[in-house]
Amino acid sequence: MSSIDKATETQLKNIQTKTGKTLSELREIVVQSGLSKHSEIRDMLKEKFGLGFGDANTLAHFTRQPAAAETQSSPPSSDAILDGIYTGPKAALRPIHDKLMAAINTFGAFEIAPKKGYVSLRRKKQFTMIGPATNSRVEVGLNMKGLEATDRLVAMPSGSMCQYTVKLTEPDQVDEELIGWIKIAYESAG
Repeated sequence: MSSIDKATETQLKNIQTKTGKTLSELREIVVQSGLSKHSEIRDMLKEKFGLGFGDANTLAHFTRQPAAAETQSSPPSSDAILDGIYTGPKAALRPIHDKLMAAINTFGAFEIAPKKGYVSLRRKKQFTMIGPATNSRVEVGLNMKGLEATDRLVAMPSGSMCQYTVKLTEPDQVDEELIGWIKIAYESAG
């Protein structure tokens, strides 16, 4: 089981503790709500149970999967989610993602919230986004303040989802400098 799978499994266990409901009960609540759109389910779970965005998002992903997945007591495989993000021409970019995650996993606890085309990494708030921006490039979005932008660490316009972005085309570009920036973002998130 990958570290992403373990993190998601732990997150689902924590959600059950927070809500006082089993995954079966949570799935039934979603079914009974009559909602079908992911965003509507996520927002309902946030409101009904006071869950944060990441927990509600993961739970919405889980409850929308076929019930057979529940008998395994685990969410959809994170590898399967990543396979969906890094598919076709973007599949060659997966080693960049894997090398980033291997380094980030050494920082400590954080939440992984898969999105449609990227993965959001969160503590109290999102600190990093990782995903293929094109068929030949992975972008790492960083939420942190106070660093001087460089040719590599590009400042984003005010109001963007991240304050900085770094573009990667090769696994070798996952170096000490980049990991240092991600660590700063990680520490500032909580």
